[in-house]
Amino acid sequence: MTREVADVALVLVSHSRELAQGAAHVAEQMAPGVLVVPAGGTEDGLGTSFDRVEEALGRAADGGRSVVVLADLGSAVLTTEAVLEMTDEDLAARVRVADAPFVEGAVAAAVTAHGGGDLAGVLASAQQAGAVFAGSGQGPAPVDPEPAAGEPDLDGAVRGRAVLRNPLGLHARPAAVLARRLAAMDARVTINGVNGASVLELMKLGLVTGDAVEVVARGAAAGDAVALVVGEVEAGFGEV
Repeated sequence: MTREVADVALVLVSHSRELAQGAAHVAEQMAPGVLVVPAGGTEDGLGTSFDRVEEALGRAADGGRSVVVLADLGSAVLTTEAVLEMTDEDLAARVRVADAPFVEGAVAAAVTAHGGGDLAGVLASAQQAGAVFAGSGQGPAPVDPEPAAGEPDLDGAVRGRAVLRNPLGLHARPAAVLARRLAAMDARVTINGVNGASVLELMKLGLVTGDAVEVVARGAAAGDAVALVVGEVEAGFGEV
């Protein structure tokens, strides 16, 4: 059965209502099929509210969804844990608190949830987000100068290549499009050497107009995955 909203939702707990709402907005833009519930601030301003977190968790978990919580500071985690200690066991069993950067973790988790990731997968995406930009001074991985295209090579990989045409390059929106669609496919895909199902790793590449995009895929849907990436790149992600 197809659900309108992904099985895993996010709750963003921040000391600032504006920060929680802004981060939720960014994540929703990247992954429109995911319920992202902000729980920021208090009635008096900055801080975290037990009642707001409790309400957000209830809304996120409605209908049997699992929930990944991201918090901006340690005391936000404590508030969340206090709520979970007081809530019923069924809800608490479906909630995980991520040790992850607030905005980057929310984006990565949302894209994974949109692609059909389960609770463990969404949690892992959030927690891996902090490592993505470590050593960000490194440039993109080298591109194979003469890749074969369309057919599996001797190691079972299918390869493709295209050149970015859209004026803004591989920015947030097209990176999210690729990541969430590839995450739902039965294939392991790399784009210029990074995980094609990770929106943060794709954005880290910093690819701009005119750059070559090399895609390598393995698995049952490898051919479809390569065709998807090449097709989107050659079409300019609808921005040309």
